[in-house]
Amino acid sequence: MEYSGKAGRNFMCGRYHFSAELLDEIRDITEQKDWKLELGVLDRDIHPGDMAPVIVAALEEASNVPAPAKNAGTASYAGRGGSLRVCRQKWGYPGPGGKGLVFNARSESVFEKRMFRDSVSMRRAVIPVSWFYEWNKNKEKFTFTKEGSRILFLAGFYGRYEDGEHFVILTTQANASMAPVHSRMPLVLEREQVREWILDSAKTKELLGQEPPQLERDCEYEQQTLF
Repeated sequence: MEYSGKAGRNFMCGRYHFSAELLDEIRDITEQKDWKLELGVLDRDIHPGDMAPVIVAALEEASNVPAPAKNAGTASYAGRGGSLRVCRQKWGYPGPGGKGLVFNARSESVFEKRMFRDSVSMRRAVIPVSWFYEWNKNKEKFTFTKEGSRILFLAGFYGRYEDGEHFVILTTQANASMAPVHSRMPLVLEREQVREWILDSAKTKELLGQEPPQLERDCEYEQQTLF
């Protein structure tokens, strides 16, 4: 669980970029033609506490089927509802005692955490990003993208609070492309896995345990302060 005592402080997966060019791809995935996002969210870096576009089930019942037990069958629930929508949510759950934000969750232990258990079972989400940032121990800033694609799909989930819906991004053990910079990375999905993650509870545990695709990284060759 990644915890920020101050929104915007850079921990693992604590900043990413959303570009306006992603809108067409999101429309294609959701087949939702009648929505508009406030221009203020476009073409800028997103920090914990910010509002950002999130892809979720159009009909909540489609994702409200709890994930199966470890030895349960493999029946698919993708047919329940079957469509997706995009909305704007705040990044990060309110922290313990209402202090700070919890904006990442470890995929390996997410079902063990009371704060996350119901959300990952019933309200899974995908966060579309252009790229995300990470800093190494020398405070050098790296940008991560996927070769041949202008969009990354990050697995997550959301919960409901008095001030609206909040989302959390899942992290997993770093693969070879990420390990030189950090030991953790976001749980990146392939495009064809977006619907499975959101709509098919029988696939939840499998996708939580998969290794993300290899990413490209670029260093800005300048030291960045983490605070």
